[in-house]
Amino acid sequence: MDRFERYIQDNPLHIESFHPTFNTALNEMVLAGGKRFRPQLLLSIVHEYAPLLEDSAMRVAYALEIFHTYSLVHDDLPSMDDAALRRGHPTLHTTFDEVTATLVGDALNTEAFGLIAGAAFADGVKVELIQSLAKNGGIDGMIIGQAIDCYFENTPLELEQVKFLHIHKTAKLIAASLQMGAIIVGLEQTQQQKLYDLGIDLGLLFQIQDDIIDETCSSEEAGKTTQNDGDKNSFVNIVGLERTYEEADTLAGAIEQNFKELDEKLQSALQPLMQKYLYRHKGKVQ
Repeated sequence: MDRFERYIQDNPLHIESFHPTFNTALNEMVLAGGKRFRPQLLLSIVHEYAPLLEDSAMRVAYALEIFHTYSLVHDDLPSMDDAALRRGHPTLHTTFDEVTATLVGDALNTEAFGLIAGAAFADGVKVELIQSLAKNGGIDGMIIGQAIDCYFENTPLELEQVKFLHIHKTAKLIAASLQMGAIIVGLEQTQQQKLYDLGIDLGLLFQIQDDIIDETCSSEEAGKTTQNDGDKNSFVNIVGLERTYEEADTLAGAIEQNFKELDEKLQSALQPLMQKYLYRHKGKVQ
């Protein structure tokens, strides 16, 4: 178990009340595991540039992870995807009830900002971190992507519209993860922008890969409900599986090329994650 995983296990969320199950529900999906991709991006940059800040950055990485988890909890609700499995576990609304799942998502969302506000960084750094998460996880990012995704069920979009949807729904939070790592270590704006742009492409690739996984893997293999996108504007539904593989290959190649243009320290920081995830669609689910 790596340091971040230990941090999560050692710092469960807790509220004093007489509610019999809320604390269990609050931590269920956070402790269930997952790829921890977003916090890994952030922590990889901090580790490479400012390892003495890693302990303080853990709290921000945790905030990223619980914010992402909130989005999954809400995405799985009956009013959205109505999924039964997430991270190899039954979804919260099936284990508890829909009200509990909704409120857990709300709690994880707001607690993420509280964690950043209490981190051991200068106030200006914390404001930048909060702004990045709010912008990319909020109405100009994940929320509008989710709204488009739900509104246009059973209404096929053009390919560029599908890319807009998934850049906002998925890619912007991944881009923010890189940007937030860069903010913590004080990288120049030009480097921050290069990382953010790389994150947008990486996040879009991540979604294309997830669409392939949904089409080709069982729920047991993926650890989440699959074959559940029949009404959605997934890449597979819009252009077919073969073209989706081609889109993934093309984007992965472009990311590889852009990755080589980063400075050597950034390449060193992110190389292990790039190796693991860049061609995820070619092999087994990670």
